[in-house]
Amino acid sequence: MSLRFHEIAESNHQILNPFTPAQLELLGEICAPDNGTRQLDLCCGKGEMLCQWAARYGLMGVGVDISAVFLEAAAQRARALEVGERIHFTQGDAADYPEAHHQFDIVSCIGATWIGGGLSGTLELMKPALKDDRSLLLVGEPYWIEPAPDEAYTLLTDGEREMFLDLEGTLGRFEAAGLELIEMVLANPDGWDRYVARQWKNVSDYLRAHPNDPDADELQAWVDLGRLAYLKYGRRYFGWGVFVLRQR
Repeated sequence: MSLRFHEIAESNHQILNPFTPAQLELLGEICAPDNGTRQLDLCCGKGEMLCQWAARYGLMGVGVDISAVFLEAAAQRARALEVGERIHFTQGDAADYPEAHHQFDIVSCIGATWIGGGLSGTLELMKPALKDDRSLLLVGEPYWIEPAPDEAYTLLTDGEREMFLDLEGTLGRFEAAGLELIEMVLANPDGWDRYVARQWKNVSDYLRAHPNDPDADELQAWVDLGRLAYLKYGRRYFGWGVFVLRQR
């Protein structure tokens, strides 16, 4: 999916993943930041997590994303919640941001482990930005709820069976990276429905308003395939969650 399709499909989303607002609030309670906490959010999207936590807990944060469209929405959200002085957003490739001299209490990448070529690579990319062994690493990642038919892998992961694993296999990848899983918040069917089905409406509304868009046919084919994949297989077999980790 092109970045432009992503921006159109999630134009009316505030949280750019299958989480509900209540689950994002729960995750904040688990991480328990305060006004001395510094967070780096890679592929921050519209910055909802950073803005909410800055408003609720007083943390300072940096959000990195490649989309100028999403970052403008993030800046507007920060202004609306009056946390613009606490949160800095920067446009760029999130994979290039973490360096050893960047030390944060929380480092997060929620649903974008493609930046490191998959979960294992993204964990290695994130670890240098952690301040110490008490710092938290938050990663949002899909997983297989149960073994799925062959077509499910074709439709949901372009046939790459090992792109995502079940929860046990995902735990193995955390442990291989020297990380301890200490908490998690898993998406539920309602969160998935609101995230995915809202994309269908956003695309439908866009195509009606822009019938002469040169990418209209490709965009329609993309949303049609995604809708089929979700209803036929995704809702049953495909889970998603945010995992809270610390270095061992």
